[in-house]
Amino acid sequence: MAKTKIGILGASGYTGSELVRLLLRHPNVDLVLLTADRRAGQEMAAVFPQFSPFQLPTLVSIESIDWTKAGVELIFCALPHATTQKVIKDLLGKAPQVKVVDLSADFRLDDTVAYAKWYGHEHHAPELQRQAVYGLVEVYREEIRKAQLVANPGCYTSCAQLPLTPLIRAKAIELDGIVVDAKSGMTGAGRAAKEEMLFSEVSEGFNAYGVGHHRHMAELDQEFSKAAGQEVIVTFTPHLVPMNRGILSTIYVRTARGLSPEDLHAILLKQYMNEPFVHVLPFGQTPHTRHVRGSNMTFIGVAKDRVPGRAIVVSALDNLVKGASGQAVQNMNLMMGYPETLGLEQIALFP
Repeated sequence: MAKTKIGILGASGYTGSELVRLLLRHPNVDLVLLTADRRAGQEMAAVFPQFSPFQLPTLVSIESIDWTKAGVELIFCALPHATTQKVIKDLLGKAPQVKVVDLSADFRLDDTVAYAKWYGHEHHAPELQRQAVYGLVEVYREEIRKAQLVANPGCYTSCAQLPLTPLIRAKAIELDGIVVDAKSGMTGAGRAAKEEMLFSEVSEGFNAYGVGHHRHMAELDQEFSKAAGQEVIVTFTPHLVPMNRGILSTIYVRTARGLSPEDLHAILLKQYMNEPFVHVLPFGQTPHTRHVRGSNMTFIGVAKDRVPGRAIVVSALDNLVKGASGQAVQNMNLMMGYPETLGLEQIALFP
């Protein structure tokens, strides 16, 4: 069986290198193209020494690629938002047969007006935005199988949607007053040098950011409104935690009339009983980020609040795996007709 020829744009970032890590052990793919503009001309091992035992393509700049001759069948795009739109538009204009999994935020929002509002500029490829499929596999699996362009969801949004979407669809919780209190490790901020991300600036501390105006709010509102069939606006606050990997979302909800927290747990248990990468814990137990570190798993727990009619739902995932690169590989598997779990069966690292 011929292997799928894969390219990774932005291979020198955290999500790009995580893609390399996962795909090196994928039996059905061949990495033939890696880009990193500032590192163009270098070997991947010079940027990430852990890859020194492996033969990998030399890093090149995107500008140097002739897409008509590149020979790739699927591209993972791990570039900053805004840059991504132009690159993918150019790529698909010259090589329309290539499939794309985009890890940026550029194609996640359906509405170009909403994109301009939240990202501060007009979308450069609105025709591609309209055809992109949102890549949360557990919700859009069949659409992803047929897609050419998949918009990989955000890490925070994946961690919130997986527990909340089934509850919203089942009309099991009140739609007003949903609170998502989320915490992420440092890699969620990317690999670019930033003064506020220096060790001495973040260690021994813990802070909220994007309070009241984080861009993931638009993504959450869009997907929860689709699930509900009406407008849903959630309260979402992200926090930065001085750890490398992981997201933990503590979600506060009010149960629909007559339902208990145990009922919410039963809904989630039934929804995910056959899902390979979502695990619902026994009622009353809640996950730790270390339970999913390095894996493509999402763990979900449900607990009672002390106030009747309220429940606390806690979810955890690795922001670089199920929150980014692992989910992107999961999408690729579906798009290429491979078993969904292929290359993604790593157990969490502990301790």
